Amino acid sequence: MKVSILMCTYNGQRFLAEQINSFERQSHFNWSLAISDDGSTDGTLDIIHSCASDWPVERLKVFSGPKKGFAANFLSLTCRAEVQADFYAWSDQDDIWNEDKLETALMWLQSVQEQVPALYCGRTQLISELGIAVGQSPRFSLPPKFANALVQNIGGGNTMVFNHAARELLREAGPYIPVVSHDWWAYQLVSGAQGGVVFYDPHARTLYRQHKSNLVGSNAGWLARLYRLWMVIHGRFHEWNRKNIRALEAMSHLLDKQNIETLANFKSARDQPLFHRIAGIRRSGVYRQTLGGNLGLLFAAVIRKI
Repeated sequence: MKVSILMCTYNGQRFLAEQINSFERQSHFNWSLAISDDGSTDGTLDIIHSCASDWPVERLKVFSGPKKGFAANFLSLTCRAEVQADFYAWSDQDDIWNEDKLETALMWLQSVQEQVPALYCGRTQLISELGIAVGQSPRFSLPPKFANALVQNIGGGNTMVFNHAARELLREAGPYIPVVSHDWWAYQLVSGAQGGVVFYDPHARTLYRQHKSNLVGSNAGWLARLYRLWMVIHGRFHEWNRKNIRALEAMSHLLDKQNIETLANFKSARDQPLFHRIAGIRRSGVYRQTLGGNLGLLFAAVIRKI
């Protein structure tokens, strides 16, 4: 089974070689690397070609990104017709993969019929700039379903591996659909699609580097929780939901009938008076993975910021 690693880069020279080296240590060796560079002005491209200097020519493809942000860069790369494989794995430019990352993901993905959209994701091991372990991302235990995906993303894109059927869903939606983030969109689209399945691995197989240049950092810890509360109060969560709902409605022809109903109920409840709003949110069945998260969801509903 061939895997195409889809990496997006932008001025990533500091940690890039370490991430590419972790690809070469994978126990599943049948992979190729497709990179979309969003206009790096440092030595990123030189490092890429240096790391791949002894690879077969067909193992590396480098493209120019759309320069419209990280989500558009990942989606544009995912939608490129020049990139073809059996499975696809998103990769950041500054992490490190465990040697069994691809092998573990493929063990589950190959258990799913190939015509069924399937997405693997999981926890991450947080590391410092120097590569020292500093904790893990939260461990989630509730099922990864559309009703959860509407209000929460449980898997970072740097953990996601998906099959060709899931990739075709993303391609049909297109590279420039206005969504909050590529990984949250993938979780929503695959879990919402007819027959789509998502697997959450509770064991971390990606070392997620935390540093000042991170566009999206870890959501673990009290500071992250306070920041999420601040975003709710200031309407960021409300705006994210509006944008995601609009994108999902544009792809409703691919969604399961029950999930279309869940989406409609959630959308309708957001604009109701207080008690109807709370009742409607409960009726829609949306949920977050933790008690604190669900209390935050209720708070957002009460102050009309959901």
